[in-house]
Amino acid sequence: MSTRYFGQRIKRNEDVRMLTGQALHVDDVNFADMLHVAFYRSRDAHGYIKEIDVSAAQEREGVVAVYTAEDLGDYWQPGPLLVPPPPTIKGLIFNQRTQVPLAKDKVRYVGEPIVMVVAESRYIAEDAAGDIWVEIEPLPAVIDIEQALSEDAPPIHDDLDSNLAAHVIQRKGDYETAVQQADLVIKRKLKYDRGTAAAMENRGIVAQWDAKSHKLTVWDTTQAPIVIRNGLAAMLGLSEHQVRVIAPFIGGGFGPKIMMFYPEEVLLPWASMKLNRPIKWIEDRQENFFATTQERGQVHEAELALTRDGRVLGLKHNFIHDGGAYIPYGLTVPLNSQANALGPYATPNYYSEFKVAFTNKPIVTPYRGAGRQHGVFVIERMLDIAAKELDLSPIEIRRRNFIQPEAFPYNHEIIFQDFAPLVFDSGNYEPALDMAVEMIGYEQFIKEEQPRLQAEGKKVGIGVAAYVEGTGIGPYEGARITVEASGKVSVASGIGTQGQGHFTSFAQIVADQLGVDVRNVYLVTGDTDQFHWGAGTFASRGAVVAGNAIHSAAVEVRKKILKLASEKLEAAEEDLELADGQVRVKGVPETAINLGSLAVMANPLRGAVRPGTEPGLEATSYFGPESGTTASGVHALIVEVDPETMLVEVKKYVVVHDCGKVINPLILDGQIHGGVAQGLGNAFYEQLHFDENGQLLNASFMDYLLPTALDVPRMEIGHFETLSPLNPLGIKGAGEAGAIPAAPAFVQAVENALGEAGPEILEIPLSPNRLFELVLGVGLTQKTR
Repeated sequence: MSTRYFGQRIKRNEDVRMLTGQALHVDDVNFADMLHVAFYRSRDAHGYIKEIDVSAAQEREGVVAVYTAEDLGDYWQPGPLLVPPPPTIKGLIFNQRTQVPLAKDKVRYVGEPIVMVVAESRYIAEDAAGDIWVEIEPLPAVIDIEQALSEDAPPIHDDLDSNLAAHVIQRKGDYETAVQQADLVIKRKLKYDRGTAAAMENRGIVAQWDAKSHKLTVWDTTQAPIVIRNGLAAMLGLSEHQVRVIAPFIGGGFGPKIMMFYPEEVLLPWASMKLNRPIKWIEDRQENFFATTQERGQVHEAELALTRDGRVLGLKHNFIHDGGAYIPYGLTVPLNSQANALGPYATPNYYSEFKVAFTNKPIVTPYRGAGRQHGVFVIERMLDIAAKELDLSPIEIRRRNFIQPEAFPYNHEIIFQDFAPLVFDSGNYEPALDMAVEMIGYEQFIKEEQPRLQAEGKKVGIGVAAYVEGTGIGPYEGARITVEASGKVSVASGIGTQGQGHFTSFAQIVADQLGVDVRNVYLVTGDTDQFHWGAGTFASRGAVVAGNAIHSAAVEVRKKILKLASEKLEAAEEDLELADGQVRVKGVPETAINLGSLAVMANPLRGAVRPGTEPGLEATSYFGPESGTTASGVHALIVEVDPETMLVEVKKYVVVHDCGKVINPLILDGQIHGGVAQGLGNAFYEQLHFDENGQLLNASFMDYLLPTALDVPRMEIGHFETLSPLNPLGIKGAGEAGAIPAAPAFVQAVENALGEAGPEILEIPLSPNRLFELVLGVGLTQKTR
């Protein structure tokens, strides 16, 4: 069978629906008797709740119900721990504290919900929320993550002696011996501050309880509908078959929508069952800055030991991670930071210790990159500094330390987020670096363009950063494929979609196996009534795990087609071919049977069949990888810094990415484009500013700076393929690749533009104002040797 669709730049099947307004989003779900919800949220970051008066709200016309934590009774419970800490790390400390549906006794961050108002319209609900009186006895807010762990910091959770949420130490080899053997040891303190995902579509939920059928249907902007279904069924005392969760088209997930369970996800289904009416809540943009989880805040102390020729002997990496007020997502983010500080480099000795601090800020969960950015920023910046000290180019120091192709699989030994040792299954880093250097025109820029432009008074610079991305982690995903009587092929999977192009890339996998037009493959995702098992869309795993499950199911359906057609055509299976929606004897086109006709033959309505015969041309398969597969790549860019405004313009941006066998280069390019846009946003534009009282000072798009289409540069994308040995398709994930290395590459380019007299930049995000401060010597991070 020749491949016709896999690897082709096919336009997305779903785009017509999206662009013509025919795609269903949560806010499109409406019922005649629908109620609407608004929340009274805490205006204090930290304090004891002394009194709640909802009487005025209850009296407002159009208000149907007002609920506080006390009204929930036994239903009020802390949320489940979504990801427990790895049991394989010795000596790990973890103080589990998870979010609650409504605050009771104490509030722990601005925006924490205290009261839920249900009314005939959102307008009435919002007005009623304004009628509520809540008296809070304020406590000192814990905002700075370093101060959060000091002995005199007020405890955020009163039953703990400190604000320590977790403490983890991992090691490989003997770092102290590496220091003794080193010719150069570099020490730096680096900071990576908070940002928010700012998805185009905010979160939303519609819950409908049907008392007659005893069935609950929930439309939710979640990345994990099956897990939400299972959890809601358990909380509400229902069978899982009584709960249907639908994750329709979602305008961007980026990680925060994998968080579960948000208070709103717990409360609306409960209230719908109480009131026996459908209920809707749509998060507004200001709420999104408080109520949706965030990421990025860490402070690192790093130490790199090298030989005089630039070879890394060891890395010591200690950091504090800001967990926010609760830690329902366990240690995924800091474990990713810890693992990704090793980068694509052969590092024989490694010592890393991190502490997670509770703070009076919104909850931290993964956001595109999920901690990988932090680790990559640390190692890439340390290598840049080492290169200057050793008079090496940034390119050469990376080249000298890359893991070599013959070393794979390469075991880094420390435990990764999937609870298994961090093993890189495959890769070939140096050719990808060479490709990026060639595409950006590195040598020509350094030798010709930069001197010429500097002579004209322009501050231009170049930066290059390498990275790895652990992708395609388990546990599993599944798929069911059916050839219908119409000849069309239906595919159902439990994985959700938030813009990744699943409707097209998954259809390409099926179309090649079954010999049908890719437009005749219909995909259903994110509906728990259509497929019952799966974990969700996160960690760049959709194509790897669900894609291989779909491939496996398609292979089984292909076998059934060939077997049945062999009987009907009285020909050997090896003499048959699938093409153009038909099965036929090779070279004898008049023997063709349409797949729809064959599907009807496979489902006889009368007569006897052989024992063991399965009806239909259908198969269900699952795929679970033994470990994650490692994607990798290199980013390179050229920037110009305006010395008067400190605005930075990206003149050229290049990405070379290895995600194994590429299903659809067009969709892959789009994924990388979006990731780079977010990576540049994290590098120079986006930062959440909290004051000492825990008040967010820039909770709107008037004040929170996002890169626009005018700021995001055109990109040149190069694909380099090393196939993963861990799955039949040889593919690796790519969803977060664009975002991960953008910050260190950007900083290296800015430093290069500012020249030797410029500052050493050890923090992210930057901004024109912060860059001015650094250039003027204000707030420079102390460096030691």
